[in-house]
Amino acid sequence: MADVFGQELRDQLAQARVELAAARAAQDEDGVEAYRGRITGLLRIAARHGVDLPHTAEEEAGDD
Repeated sequence: MADVFGQELRDQLAQARVELAAARAAQDEDGVEAYRGRITGLLRIAARHGVDLPHTAEEEAGDD
């Protein structure tokens, strides 16, 4: 079950990264902020549950 949870987090993180890139390309600042927050939130959930998700320091902090 933990593998399914971890995979779901990985899938959601990958999708949020795609959406963040699209928001940046469209110069949608609200979208950028929303997806940065989504990424940070997913990383926090993963950390609370001991799921290791590769990420950058900027993603963890929510910075660009």
